[in-house]
Amino acid sequence: MPNTREPLLDPVPILSLRPTQMTVGMREVKEKRKRWRAHKSERKKAELLGQHMIPVVLGPDQRHYVVDHHHLARALHDEGVKDVLVTVIADLTMVDMKAFWGVLDHRRWAYPYDAKGERRQFKDIPKSVTGLKDDPFRSLAGEIRRAGGYAKDTTPFSEFLWADLFRSRLSTKEVEADFAKALEKALAIAKSKDAIYLPGWCGPASDD
Repeated sequence: MPNTREPLLDPVPILSLRPTQMTVGMREVKEKRKRWRAHKSERKKAELLGQHMIPVVLGPDQRHYVVDHHHLARALHDEGVKDVLVTVIADLTMVDMKAFWGVLDHRRWAYPYDAKGERRQFKDIPKSVTGLKDDPFRSLAGEIRRAGGYAKDTTPFSEFLWADLFRSRLSTKEVEADFAKALEKALAIAKSKDAIYLPGWCGPASDD
């Protein structure tokens, strides 16, 4: 099964992309929108699109299933961008459609969990980036990583694993009412021994 990244030079409509997760952190989406708007020239924006191709898996229905950069795809759509470049990391056109989502799940290319951190059926995953729901704890996890609370890691959906830890310690109301205060609490949690099992953990060194 080919897994080489093959860029498609023909633009693909963002609305034709199929998500493989249910949520994004909308704060992160807004931040990406802001950075996109900061680039005034169309040439610079075109360069950025070329540098940030969306990794996808080609499904048996010939559709492109996004396996990373959901936040970017949603941000670009919300900014009025119609098409993006994609890079195919795997061709699964030979897989039976009934088995397809199971294969994605097994390869850790799907994350069928809702904004409460509860696993749902594959059919509940939105059909386009416009259907992605907000998970404030995913925003919190992204911000904690940027603040140095943990290191960027290649583990698939690692930010969601961190989001689930924060979800178990903080309430949604806390995060939405005072994000800065929640960030402070989450940073302490991230540096604690309770988070040692998570990818990218970089808490204080042991004195043992």
